[in-house]
Amino acid sequence: MDIPKEIWYTPLRMPKEAPFALKSEVPQGTLDLMVLKTLDALGPQHGYGIARRIEQVSGDLLKLNEGTVYAALLRLQQKKWISAAWGISENNRKAKFYALTKSGRKQLTDEADDWRRVAAVIARLLRQASQE
Repeated sequence: MDIPKEIWYTPLRMPKEAPFALKSEVPQGTLDLMVLKTLDALGPQHGYGIARRIEQVSGDLLKLNEGTVYAALLRLQQKKWISAAWGISENNRKAKFYALTKSGRKQLTDEADDWRRVAAVIARLLRQASQE
């Protein structure tokens, strides 16, 4: 099984000011998957809404920098996994809304399958380590 490079080499770091909360950096491929899944679940969203939803689902364990989210959105748009169109937000402001494309939906399925396989391997390793 090929494990994407960003999964095995990106360390998760916990800030010193919050030693009991996991507020870690999110590896690039992981953020892409979370953005795709958010758009799949909620339909078209603007960048701020995507970031807040990911934080909400994480139970506020993840804090996303707006610039990081917008860089991911640009990257996903360049790969044609999402599309973008201008619209009006819920507070009556002009905002760019992002939506999952057909190829983005396929990519989401593929990436989710990869993560399930990786999670299963990690779970096996953790079970094995605790039995020794």
